[in-house]
Amino acid sequence: MTAEVQNPKSVDENGNLNGTTKFDSFLISTKYIGTDYSYKHQIVWKNAIGFLILHLLALWGVVLIVTGNIGLKTFLWTVLFMYAATIGITIGAHRFFTHKTFKGTPLLKVFLLCLQTVAGQNSTFIWARDHRLHHRYSDTDADPHNSKRGFFFCHIGWLMMKKHPYVIELGRRIDMSDLQADKMIMFQKKYYYYLYFVVAFLIPVFVPIYFFNEHWLSSFLVCYCARYILQLNGTWLVNSAAHLYGTRPYDRKLQPVESWFVSCISLGEGWHNYHHAFPWDYKAAEESMHFNSNATIIRFFERIGLAYDLKIASPDMVRNRIVRSGDGTHHVLGNDEAKSAVSAIGPLHPLNPTYNSTLKSPDAILKPEGLPLFHEKDVLINDLTRRNVAG
Repeated sequence: MTAEVQNPKSVDENGNLNGTTKFDSFLISTKYIGTDYSYKHQIVWKNAIGFLILHLLALWGVVLIVTGNIGLKTFLWTVLFMYAATIGITIGAHRFFTHKTFKGTPLLKVFLLCLQTVAGQNSTFIWARDHRLHHRYSDTDADPHNSKRGFFFCHIGWLMMKKHPYVIELGRRIDMSDLQADKMIMFQKKYYYYLYFVVAFLIPVFVPIYFFNEHWLSSFLVCYCARYILQLNGTWLVNSAAHLYGTRPYDRKLQPVESWFVSCISLGEGWHNYHHAFPWDYKAAEESMHFNSNATIIRFFERIGLAYDLKIASPDMVRNRIVRSGDGTHHVLGNDEAKSAVSAIGPLHPLNPTYNSTLKSPDAILKPEGLPLFHEKDVLINDLTRRNVAG
């Protein structure tokens, strides 16, 4: 039996529709999907307490680093693993497996899967499903980390709360057939926790103890806790700061922004307005050499024969999008009025985390089919969908 759901508020905690009708799944029948601010997420206390403990241990580890209470080799080892984990997410889970912005050899797939496991952000399959859902229904109640609910929620709060009903149901509908058919992906998904224990905990902590004569507690606090939490927060800033503080030179109707600060610390993932406008572009940015080492690494993989068929949005397509729907802040095609509508707390510099346009942010209201994921031709469909919603 199915039930038509006009509003998530009509579903009670026991799975009843309007308190009377049970259902197995939603039949989304709303004309649009936005953010229902009256909906209250339920806290999952074991997650909240777990993250609190991990952050306190990570802070202890950071104190050991800044006070010089670990060896130089241990520090460099930690930085290496943090960098590897970041690549596993940004290039592996994100640009390669989720958006299919380029193709890779089996060797490259194994390499990126290993690095993604080090990051400890769930299996590649689950990460990609959630991220495809995020793009399809960006900044609405169907987005796992809906930025319309504020910085804390989209940064970490969403991991401490039960998923919104739309996230659960529409997440089931995201096409994952390509990854389900990939034996490597499904192997990692099946044995993820065993693999994670070995490559993300055991190896990083054991090596400094055995080879660098590091104390076991210091190694645990620095090489696991601090490394893991710092890398997690770097990733989370893409969900939070890169959706809230910046400019929208490519599409003012999209919530994500261009954030120099986030790009600087995430190897190039902060050019987020561009990325959501052209999610199939392997650069995830207009400029491939501008705080975007991920694009450089992908081109290196191409040069040595591990990556091929790199996808890009054509210059004409990008230019037309800027002129048609940008907020006017583009460094070349923008205008002085829009550029002057940028403010910051402190120095007015793009690397300032609070660097932000004062122009009104868009209302994220989408039809159930959502936004494009893979194909350039979807852009026109996307624009028509927005006009229909506005009308």
